[in-house]
Amino acid sequence: MMEKRDTGLPGVFVIEPQVVGDRRGYFFESYRREAMVSFGVDTEFVQDNQSSSRKDTLRGLHYQLRQPQAKLCRVIRGEVLDVSVDIRRGSPTFGRWTAVRLSAENHRQVFIPRGMAHGFLVLSDTAELVYKCDAYYQPGDEYGIAWNDPGLAIAWGIATPILSRKDSALPCLQDIAQADLPVYREA
Repeated sequence: MMEKRDTGLPGVFVIEPQVVGDRRGYFFESYRREAMVSFGVDTEFVQDNQSSSRKDTLRGLHYQLRQPQAKLCRVIRGEVLDVSVDIRRGSPTFGRWTAVRLSAENHRQVFIPRGMAHGFLVLSDTAELVYKCDAYYQPGDEYGIAWNDPGLAIAWGIATPILSRKDSALPCLQDIAQADLPVYREA
């Protein structure tokens, strides 16, 4: 059994699994296609990814334009602040963001539809994030937005995160050409 909880950003939602535990440990369904369809997501996931990062690492905000990816993210070790930003041209929520705490303890997952920029900040000593994608990663289709874009004003709670060289050079949303942003398509 899974429960859907809206985030306030259309299309982005949290999945709260039913965790069954006893003295041996716990069990829960981390993915059930039937539940996802009932939540309005009828997609086929084609790629699973996993990343491991240390405390204060910030990855993102990333997106693919020509081959956009919907993602289903969860943490299997540690805790992260997971952020989604609506960057779809013409969207009524363009430029808005939502943040969700995902951890190995709360077992929450977040679904991020196509057309969103995505990133996360590691809050624990280390964290491992796993996520399903409905399209393959394309190295030549990498785009991103600055984590500290003042126009977005994301409340990361950190002044100097650990960034990759690529992520530290990403532009602000207002500086990205319209042709380099996804287009909003009403569901």
